[in-house]
Amino acid sequence: MSDYQNTSPYFDTPEGRETLGLLNKRLFEFEDDDVLYEIDSFYEHRPDLLSFDLYGTPKLWWCFQHRNMDTITDPIWSFTAGTLIRIPKKSTLERNLDI
Repeated sequence: MSDYQNTSPYFDTPEGRETLGLLNKRLFEFEDDDVLYEIDSFYEHRPDLLSFDLYGTPKLWWCFQHRNMDTITDPIWSFTAGTLIRIPKKSTLERNLDI
């Protein structure tokens, strides 16, 4: 069992005594009605702040990169003002990630 919380991208990744195993990506459904959003300059390089404002926790920052793999190649440095991304709904994350 993982020592990581269920909001972590590493929750399903096996752990050794001192190391993590290979990453098992946590998946959630992409839905057609996910919100199209233009990243505001306030959130540039700060997906954790947007995660907090939308979901009430900064720990789901990685969901933006997972939902927009074609746009956000680096979860921090590709998170730039003016970039259009799709935002997963909180209900989708709750249902798929058991949070």
